[in-house]
Amino acid sequence: LTKRDVLLRYKQTVMGVGWAIFMPLINTAVFSVIFTRVAPLATEVPYPLFAYCGLLTWNYTGASLRAAVSSLTGNAGLVSKIYFPREIFPLSTLAVATVDFAVGATVLVALMAWYRVPPPAQIVLLPLVVGVHVAFNAAVALALALANLFYRDVKYLFEVAVTVWMFVTPVLYPIDSVGGRLGWLLRLNPMTQIVQAYRFAILGVGTMDWFAFGATALLTLVFLSASWLLFHRSEFEFAERL
Repeated sequence: LTKRDVLLRYKQTVMGVGWAIFMPLINTAVFSVIFTRVAPLATEVPYPLFAYCGLLTWNYTGASLRAAVSSLTGNAGLVSKIYFPREIFPLSTLAVATVDFAVGATVLVALMAWYRVPPPAQIVLLPLVVGVHVAFNAAVALALALANLFYRDVKYLFEVAVTVWMFVTPVLYPIDSVGGRLGWLLRLNPMTQIVQAYRFAILGVGTMDWFAFGATALLTLVFLSASWLLFHRSEFEFAERL
């Protein structure tokens, strides 16, 4: 399924997998102009590098969930006629997004070389951060795919929610620039801790809030277990709902 989706996505395109890096680069360029010329933001590394790291992280989650939300309803024939573990559908969309994430990461490496920002010692934490991120995406993907199967409004509400979610995550701005109660609320967002952890591990930016990141990891494990359990307990209704 993953191979099928990857081939279909880039079939008969001139740029091929280049599309995986095109949008993050365009967004980085646009926001770099805004936040370095119009409304400058102070960041510990050059802003394009700061922004691209955040956008790469966020786009991985956004792409995973956008595809997962209709992964069951979009494969109604297979879901209703053939028995196999149905979680394969949302998880395969996550695998496709992981391919794009890996391709986009090569540009991040190139930007670090361009701006002469060497990887810090804490780069050894990167596998841990990626593991928590993948598990978080999987948990939300399973929940969204299941919810959209029972309530088709979910895919429309999701588009609104994911747009708001991006801007309450420090993808384009340092979290330290937001103080008071709003800053405290933004730190409760699980994606805030994941984005911050990537920047700390890859760019050496900021500090690692181990308590907050540990709470995010624990919440992710609980949410993933609950999503998987609910998904399986609802499987007997899938054919009827389709």
